[in-house]
Amino acid sequence: MMRMTEIKHLKDLTGKREFALVVRDADLVSAALRQALAEAGPEERPGLERALEIVAATGGADDDQLCARWFRDRLAAAGFTGDIGSIAALKALRQSERGLSLLTAVRLQKAAVAHPE
Repeated sequence: MMRMTEIKHLKDLTGKREFALVVRDADLVSAALRQALAEAGPEERPGLERALEIVAATGGADDDQLCARWFRDRLAAAGFTGDIGSIAALKALRQSERGLSLLTAVRLQKAAVAHPE
């Protein structure tokens, strides 16, 4: 399932709203894994069963948890290893993601701080 989630209470100086696209495809992945499990031989079953457990554990994340995960992943990809709650983290994210507004970056940062790994 794919849906657009409005970033609440944030508007830039032009009055435009900021949006974040949250893609929830755990149901599709689960279905594909269940199909593969149904067709799997005994040697493949343990790995597919474990994969289903992982999808089930991560598929229930709410929007803030997904935003927090994205924030941390983007910082890691940018090579940032410092405090995720710092101004340096915001700077690194916005340098990595050029189109990201400061308001959106702060909102994502707050989600990451509120939902540690």
